[in-house]
Amino acid sequence: MSRLSPGDTAPDFTLPDDAGTPVSLADLRGRKVIVYFYPAAMTPGCTKQACDFTDSLASLQAAGYEVVGISPDKPEKLAKFRERDALTIRLLSDPDKSVLRAWGAYGEKKLYGKVVEGVIRSTVVVDEDGKVELAQYSVKATGHVAKLRRDLGLA
Repeated sequence: MSRLSPGDTAPDFTLPDDAGTPVSLADLRGRKVIVYFYPAAMTPGCTKQACDFTDSLASLQAAGYEVVGISPDKPEKLAKFRERDALTIRLLSDPDKSVLRAWGAYGEKKLYGKVVEGVIRSTVVVDEDGKVELAQYSVKATGHVAKLRRDLGLA
């Protein structure tokens, strides 16, 4: 598993959103994109993070950023997640984990002291030209959006 670094070209993807509509990274060129990876919809940490991104979405968009959340969940589960928590961010489905792997967000991690294979909570900021501007791996769910805003000079 190789992680992305600033200056790398972000791997392109086309994934279905919670309504089954394909979304491609290439379609977002010309805008900055925050791509965040999370383990599972409707779990406490992932819900907190998704709600934090939703709460910050208007100010992030005003600063020129789009936000896309990617998990291995199927579109139907993502639709329930969106509805249950009134989420306004785009949620994409990567059930075969190919995009998670390509972006370095799937692999070995420690969970309660054990080494397991799974989704590594990560955030990658892609610039208007499709280059990685910022890559953060093994981030915390709580407080991450506030830290990211500070890192981007938006606090």
